[in-house]
Amino acid sequence: MHHRFISSGSIAATVIAMSLLTANPVAAQTPDPTPVAGYTVPRTADGQPDFEGFWSNATYTPLQRRDGVAGEFYTAEEVAASEARAAERESAQTVPGTTADVHYDFTQFGLDRSQSTLASSLRTSLIFDPPDGRIPPRTTAGERIMAQREEQARLRGGRFDAVENNQLSDRCIIMGGAGPPMMNMVYNSNYQIVQSRDYVMFLIEMIHDARIIPLDGREQADANVRQWMGTSRGHWEGDTLVVETANFNGKNPIRGSTENMIVTERFTRVDDETIVYRFTIDDASMWTRPWSAELPMKKTIGPLFEHACHEGNYGLYNTLVGARREERLAAEAAAALKSN
Repeated sequence: MHHRFISSGSIAATVIAMSLLTANPVAAQTPDPTPVAGYTVPRTADGQPDFEGFWSNATYTPLQRRDGVAGEFYTAEEVAASEARAAERESAQTVPGTTADVHYDFTQFGLDRSQSTLASSLRTSLIFDPPDGRIPPRTTAGERIMAQREEQARLRGGRFDAVENNQLSDRCIIMGGAGPPMMNMVYNSNYQIVQSRDYVMFLIEMIHDARIIPLDGREQADANVRQWMGTSRGHWEGDTLVVETANFNGKNPIRGSTENMIVTERFTRVDDETIVYRFTIDDASMWTRPWSAELPMKKTIGPLFEHACHEGNYGLYNTLVGARREERLAAEAAAALKSN
């Protein structure tokens, strides 16, 4: 492992203790990470910092700091112990025929957070601003929006009452790895980055979404253009790729965000194996202040497997069939009890 990464017993020499030199409460003032001493960032044929290749942001670090955890960083020993416990839980075999056994992804090759792909760090939470590692409080308007969403969900019925009530990922529409921000997934947290002079492309393994981001200085799209992943515009600030995204359709919220969310992402390569990925979410319709998080992206081996979600998605149909069967059995049991 190199630099920011920790594996069972090894810690990198330069753990960006890391490039976040302060607990500055204003995310925009936090300096970008710098490459490790002696490292020269490689260049593309166009002279841009070279990010091309395959990367993983798989991590056990939670988005928010857990209750009872103090401080911004763990020790290397604490991280190694925590990851060992998590890996042991995920590798445990289920009991055939039980409900737990249905969730086979946790014991098959699809869940790969092994040391070959794990993007590990000393952070106690991905969020570093606010300093408490927590998503800020909601605004009054945000509380009202969340209450309205909960009431709408109640009127629609339960998750398994209709296809439309299922989560977007269940329906193979979009998953959290696509973003922005590009969050780590339970499995398949892998990306391919392809660059040209005027564009950068992020291919996301889950559902195979592709973010194609112009770097040619064009203006942001008209606010009437609303998309699942918003509309992104990129530029270079030194060796850091900065991507600003707006114009979300609001149907794929992150932790309650609205269509007014603006996401600013910053990608900095700090060694051969590591891109430090930071993002700031600014949504005054939902939160009292912006919040920022960081997670490393670790170089991994490609190519990506095709994640043909719909072609093999029997799960959505089967869960609805199972729900109808449970309802029928419950009705039959109630009728039998009444007749007795």
